[in-house]
Amino acid sequence: MIATIAARVGALGRWGRLATAFAAGAIATAALPPYHIIPALWLALPVLLWLLEGASSWRGALAIGWAFGFGHCLVGLSWIAQAFYVDAEMFGLLAWPAVIGLAFGLGIFFAIVTLITQAIPPAPAASADAIRAGRMAARALLFAAAWMLQEWTRNWIFTGFPWNPMATIWSETSTPIGLGIQQSVSVIGTFGLSLLTVGAAALIAPLGLAPRQRASVVWAIAPIGLLALIGVAGGLRVAAHPTSYVAGVKLRLVQPNVPQAEKWLPEAREPLLLDYIHLSTTNRPPDVNVVVWGESSVSFLLDRDQPHRELATMAAPQNGLLIAGADRAESETRIFNSLYVMDRSGAVLSTYDKFHLVPFGEYIPFADYLPLQQLTGTLGFSSGPALRTLQVPGLPPFSPLICYEAIFPGSVIAPGEPRPQWMLNLTNDSWFGTATGPYQHFATARLRAIEEGVPLVRNANTGISAVVDPYGRIVARLGLNKRGVVDSALPERLVSLTLFARLGNGLSLLIATIISCAALVMYRRTR
Repeated sequence: MIATIAARVGALGRWGRLATAFAAGAIATAALPPYHIIPALWLALPVLLWLLEGASSWRGALAIGWAFGFGHCLVGLSWIAQAFYVDAEMFGLLAWPAVIGLAFGLGIFFAIVTLITQAIPPAPAASADAIRAGRMAARALLFAAAWMLQEWTRNWIFTGFPWNPMATIWSETSTPIGLGIQQSVSVIGTFGLSLLTVGAAALIAPLGLAPRQRASVVWAIAPIGLLALIGVAGGLRVAAHPTSYVAGVKLRLVQPNVPQAEKWLPEAREPLLLDYIHLSTTNRPPDVNVVVWGESSVSFLLDRDQPHRELATMAAPQNGLLIAGADRAESETRIFNSLYVMDRSGAVLSTYDKFHLVPFGEYIPFADYLPLQQLTGTLGFSSGPALRTLQVPGLPPFSPLICYEAIFPGSVIAPGEPRPQWMLNLTNDSWFGTATGPYQHFATARLRAIEEGVPLVRNANTGISAVVDPYGRIVARLGLNKRGVVDSALPERLVSLTLFARLGNGLSLLIATIISCAALVMYRRTR
């Protein structure tokens, strides 16, 4: 049956190939959060490789890859449209053109993946089955390495947007094997796990060309066996290290669940602040000494507005701290998306200004030439100087991360500064309603804890708020679209650095290079 499907896919005409590639890309998103239909990836990627068998030129390979990427990103990033409907009167008409335009552009990265794959040409149809199976296996390996390279490239090019790495398909916590497999990112990072995942799915493709060849069966099964072994080893790692906690630190994360369209209404500003205080203080355990509010939690400039700052810090425990996200202004034209650390007296002990801003959301690239207004409705945020470690008396040093600053593997801890004991991610996912975006955001942020061996505390205004230990275990959580608080002790970081913390993304790049060389050697043997 699989050979019949592969033959029919490979025999499609030009427009049939493009339509099928688009559909395969859309199907692949079913493996991502929040659905985690992992077999969808084992269907979509072989289909893509079988489509490439029928590509007669490099232009055809580019078109197939682009169509796949367009479908994949259009469905996987459809949640972005929700942000435009927060102020539908001003931005609603731009919602789907913006999503389509972004997916169109991101499709180019996938086109390059398929173009690189075609560096190893398909075996002639008249070739022996062993040759066809070996050639397809080589192409699948090169494809996996190229896929990892496009994820890594999206981590930094044009300020970076590494959303939906394939490593996140294993983030479903109801399956222990998923958490076990995720432990591999402490060694090879998120992009390395994406490479293994994509490779395992793509290596089903030889079965479609030579189903009776023993080698085809081995190529299909062996990578799945490798992932299973990684899952078992990771599961043993997790089981051998129960969560331990920092003495004397107890957090309360406050999640008011206020719709984005309401929180900036002038008549809602004061009531929202009072609601934050109410949630922060009601039924609070006496050992809570740090209260955390999310990104842009209140609409007052807390650095300049002393009365409202002192009102806000009534939420802080006696002799404790309030950490809150709010704007900060150096002048009328220099406004920052900031994090404040304040004590009960209203004194600001430390601040952090977000430096990795969201294009078109928090600033307009080439603003002198593009007459557009960003979705936040402000004059535009200025970028902070750099990521840094905050050191505040009475609190373990931490790495502050605002919004999507937490999605960048290898870029969540300031180099050259004291290593933090925890990471604090304040975000405002209420822009995205109850769509897939908040689940995807949390899944990739959670991987930073395992990569770095440093716990992650995440506070979102509408969810998902959670405390994650350095093994990726969720020790406390409040779900999407829920109102309430999370009270939790602070997990301890790992005593020693993970291999990823030492080498960053360098090891996954080395693995991709080795696999690419192995694929080329296999190709030479099948010529």
